[in-house]
Amino acid sequence: MDIGTTLARNARRTPDKEAIYFKDHVYTYGRLNREVNKLAHGLIARGIEKGDKVALLMKNSDMFVIAFYAVMKVGGVAVPINFRLTQEEVRYILDDSDASAVFFDEEYAMLVNQAAADNQKVIFQVSVGEKVVGEQIKMAEILTKNDEDPPIEVDESDDAEILYTSGTTGRPKGALFDHHRVLHVAFSTAIMMKISPDDNLLHVAPLFHSAQLNLFMITGTFLGSTQVIHQEFDPRHVLQSIEKYKINIFFAVPTMYNYLLLVPDRESFDLTSVKRCGYGAAPMPVALLEKSIAMFKNDQFHNMCGLTEAGPGGIILPPEKHKDKIGAGGKAMLNTEVRVVSDTGDDVLPGQVGEFIIKSEMVMKGYYKNPEETRKALRDGWLYTGDLALIDEEGYITLVDRKKDMIISGGENVYSTEVEQILYKHPKLLDAAIIGLPDELWGEKVVAIVVPNEGEVVDEEEIKTFCGQHLAKYKVPTQIFVEKQIPRNASGKVLKYRIREALSNGKPVIN
Repeated sequence: MDIGTTLARNARRTPDKEAIYFKDHVYTYGRLNREVNKLAHGLIARGIEKGDKVALLMKNSDMFVIAFYAVMKVGGVAVPINFRLTQEEVRYILDDSDASAVFFDEEYAMLVNQAAADNQKVIFQVSVGEKVVGEQIKMAEILTKNDEDPPIEVDESDDAEILYTSGTTGRPKGALFDHHRVLHVAFSTAIMMKISPDDNLLHVAPLFHSAQLNLFMITGTFLGSTQVIHQEFDPRHVLQSIEKYKINIFFAVPTMYNYLLLVPDRESFDLTSVKRCGYGAAPMPVALLEKSIAMFKNDQFHNMCGLTEAGPGGIILPPEKHKDKIGAGGKAMLNTEVRVVSDTGDDVLPGQVGEFIIKSEMVMKGYYKNPEETRKALRDGWLYTGDLALIDEEGYITLVDRKKDMIISGGENVYSTEVEQILYKHPKLLDAAIIGLPDELWGEKVVAIVVPNEGEVVDEEEIKTFCGQHLAKYKVPTQIFVEKQIPRNASGKVLKYRIREALSNGKPVIN
């Protein structure tokens, strides 16, 4: 089986069932498949061949789904790009991925034109709107009238995606996946979250990110579920859509749950249709999780803890374990093995910290055109994640930090997640992050960046006193920076290297 076939089969099985709602556009599975086929034949006519890379610089939309599945049906390799990236960053990914074509929202016409200006590999650039620059073309110009499935044989071993890592420590790397790996992500998600063809899914996190794309959009299409797509995250709009479309399955990153809780009249929305909620992509503070469970009046929350290179896969904490294991990442997902190991590769004892490693059919083939980094990450069949974790006596794993973010102060290890969990309990704080900065006496010092709730005022001593009531003295931040915002990537991960660079150079955290 391949990804494109899952859409075609549902078009034959349930042609009149609603597949996608986007703004005022409604697509049945039959119509969606026909629109995808028209574009697929257009790509073939323009010279796209099996194995060619096609970039997608697009916000969530019906056009994103159509373009993605058209690429799948011609045997191409989709390269979703974060639409928040700069021209230089987009240029890097277009070049690094060997993209032959790029689809983009019209607001990015100039950015794409300039990013691809010196790129000899990009054959054509396609605007999914009306605005074009230079020799760019509109999607309508390459659509054909042929709405039959294209005669391209696609095997599950053929490459399907290059997903660029979030770049929290520097240049992003392209994780390469074939159809087999991506479909195993869909199978495992459907089983572990009990998603069915009768469910309605809401997509609010960006589809260029592996969590929303592979865990939910491809899973929903594989099952033949109905999917509601939001172009951008708006908390009130989310609550309205849950009520209007009777959403059953909802996934969001922790920051999004935080903003849902800030909607003043959130209690007036009927959220009872939601059967299961997923959260992940970044650590979910226990205090925030407890408030979110209360808001949905539903304890069916799943912690989905993984990383792009694993599909994203890794560990999952099911709802029934949230009572006694809340805050933990969980145990291995279906068809996955996980371990926590020392620097010598041996399993650590319960209560000790080690590196979190994963073995699964969902793990990437490797980093595209980067054998050196691939050898570092994939060893003896295991993916070394670079995440530090604890494992308890029952085998439940809790991530505590990135290896590069662990702070060593006066010879003591300080794990930022532990300190951040305490800060999130402070009633005046909306957001928080912990980093380490050089210190002449202690080697490194613990530094906190905090964002107060609207209308609240906090000072350094207040935060230190609060932390001192819950943490050992060496873990208490010695310096506090109060900011209006903390820099995060699209998946909600804090860009700690940017914070360190800014503070080390005496610059603002957010420019």
